[in-house]
Amino acid sequence: MIGLLLAGLVACGSTGSDPAATDVQRLLDRRARAVLDGNGSAYVTTWAPSGQRAAARTEFERLRALPLESWSYRVTGFHRSGDRATAEADLRYRIAGYDRAPLVAARTLSLRRADGHWYVASDRPAEDASEQLWEQGAVEVVRGEHSLVLGVGQTAEALRGYTELADRAVPAVREAWGEEWSGRVVVLVPKSLEEMAELLGAPASGYRGIAAVTTGEAGGAEKAPADRIVVNPDAYAVLGAFGRQVVLTHETTHVATRAQTTAATPLWLSEGYADWVGYRGTGRTPAQVAPELRSAVREGRISGGLPADKDFEFGGEAGELAQAYEAGWMACRLIAERWGEVRLGEFYRAVGANGTREGAVEAAMRDVLDTTPEKFTEQWRAYLNSQLG
Repeated sequence: MIGLLLAGLVACGSTGSDPAATDVQRLLDRRARAVLDGNGSAYVTTWAPSGQRAAARTEFERLRALPLESWSYRVTGFHRSGDRATAEADLRYRIAGYDRAPLVAARTLSLRRADGHWYVASDRPAEDASEQLWEQGAVEVVRGEHSLVLGVGQTAEALRGYTELADRAVPAVREAWGEEWSGRVVVLVPKSLEEMAELLGAPASGYRGIAAVTTGEAGGAEKAPADRIVVNPDAYAVLGAFGRQVVLTHETTHVATRAQTTAATPLWLSEGYADWVGYRGTGRTPAQVAPELRSAVREGRISGGLPADKDFEFGGEAGELAQAYEAGWMACRLIAERWGEVRLGEFYRAVGANGTREGAVEAAMRDVLDTTPEKFTEQWRAYLNSQLG
């Protein structure tokens, strides 16, 4: 199934030629209906009777905490051996009032047949897929004016702190970027760095020291996919109040700009713009915001142009990563100062509208800024020297 799910819709998918696959799809449709109806008994009976149903009741209680608008499964692969089978399925769900399109999670389900019926024996993330928050423990939900914060292993008081930051971030982003986004954010706060990594389906070592990331598929769709701001509580805890606000505003900017962020958008622009919004109106100077870049400028270590995408990879040397972010921020700050904030937003949109990387920045600089990448790079390097030298 492709596109937006209507409230309460449970979809059937293509299941191949094996009649048992069709039976399994029907089983998952019943399972989805039980989730949406809040029917714990019906949900539990989709599980195999032997030893699984106590865990199923616990999982259902966790799911009940989520304000769901839709929940469905689509079987994408089916492999049977007698009374045992394995199904690959896409779980699609939307948080009511926040998701314009469903979040899609790849799942692997083990199945057993007994008394002429199929049952779920286990339900886990597919290989290389990420874990879901409710799989990590009981979910605490705190609502803000513009935000929904979901946490595991966190107190309600701690989560309210995140809603306050997110509720300040949304108007700040709307003022800078405009109104063409939902104006709402969903924030996930797991128990630790390790649990954060599970939500992202990646090694924890790559996110050590990273306070938060935003998940979601870029692509320029009118209805942007379901974004989640995922917090690293370990790194977030060491930030001061100002740093926490900048991080949440930065990540909220990614939510707002997602539909206009495509394969054409270089990371220096997407990350630089998010930092520009994060620091906008704070009065912080380049020397305060960009200490790593300042050192590089003063030591004559800026030999190339704007940072490449590889310079933003997590898990590398922290100082080099910080310098890449600071360089992108300075580039966006230069555009905002020299061409104006409105023109900066137009430039961002123009780059993303190209669809492919080749020629995107060149065309947007020509059409929006009336310059070339070569001239802009020269201006950027002069700007670094004047502001940080």
